[in-house]
Amino acid sequence: MAKQKHLMIFRFSAMGDVAMLVPVLRCLYAQNQNIQITLVTRDRFAPIFKEFSELQLMTPDFAGTHKGIKGLYRLYKALKQTKPHRIADIHHNLRSRILRLFFRLSFIRVKAIDKGYAERKRLTHPTKKTMKPLTPQHYRYVEVFSRLGFALDVDKHEFPIKPGLPKSSLEIDLPADRKWIGIAPFAAHPGKVYPLDLMQKVVGYLQQEHSVFLFGHGPKEAAQIHVWAKAYPHVIPNALEMPFSDQLDLIANLDVMISMDSANGHLAANFGVPVITLWGMTHPFLGFSAFGQNNHLLVDREKFPKVPTSAYGKTMPKGYRDAMRTISPEEVIEMVLEKI
Repeated sequence: MAKQKHLMIFRFSAMGDVAMLVPVLRCLYAQNQNIQITLVTRDRFAPIFKEFSELQLMTPDFAGTHKGIKGLYRLYKALKQTKPHRIADIHHNLRSRILRLFFRLSFIRVKAIDKGYAERKRLTHPTKKTMKPLTPQHYRYVEVFSRLGFALDVDKHEFPIKPGLPKSSLEIDLPADRKWIGIAPFAAHPGKVYPLDLMQKVVGYLQQEHSVFLFGHGPKEAAQIHVWAKAYPHVIPNALEMPFSDQLDLIANLDVMISMDSANGHLAANFGVPVITLWGMTHPFLGFSAFGQNNHLLVDREKFPKVPTSAYGKTMPKGYRDAMRTISPEEVIEMVLEKI
């Protein structure tokens, strides 16, 4: 029997990038015998990986115990005790670079992700733009693991059996003849959020014949969700009160998900749920599309040629606030109806 290889992976944030690791992990386990994997990530992301019974999670406390250089050295000592043979840094930020250095000094093989900064800069340049698709993030992850000697082909990915519905969802009175549509109408940056007045038209239409589950986080998003839930009888806000683990099980059982360029799209795609992504200041050419999905609705680049303006949608050029209005509610509704 071949000696077990212990792979340690660094990916601390953000949720969407962490979620994109899931299909790659499935392939790692399926295509490599005698592999042990330790994932170093934040505690709040642990439910994303609950399907992996053999996965060891280590959750650093960057605000406390593992803060600063001394804290990172303390974290390194704790990680080293698990005796990893290979380190895959698929985050490549300051913290992970420092940890990589510590492990290299211990003569442990380390490889880091190539984020393609130069290509990304050309794609997001406001005037001298090169509209060429970049390597998808999932394949950037694969490339790191391949360089560490692990066989990996995500084209052979297989979805697991979907989880059952959480108990918290069974309390909802849902007609059996309605499709379940998830909508995650928010994102971290305004440049990635579809105008709420247009999204209301989408919600209002779809809830007439289907059950619409709304997903959000924080008091501001919750307030908007409750406004729609009060206005429309088949809009369901219950996900707001569910633990994150239960939300994931609910998402897995949706018939379709409407998402911005945000984490919810990746979470749904991990279960094979059709995902319709509305792109604002970002663009699928940047490589952050949901796994196995090609259901894109894009801003009109003839009117707004600076799109994509940045990799994460932070940059909003003057006069671009209404760019997402070039995606009509009718287009969104039509694509949803095609998928269900």
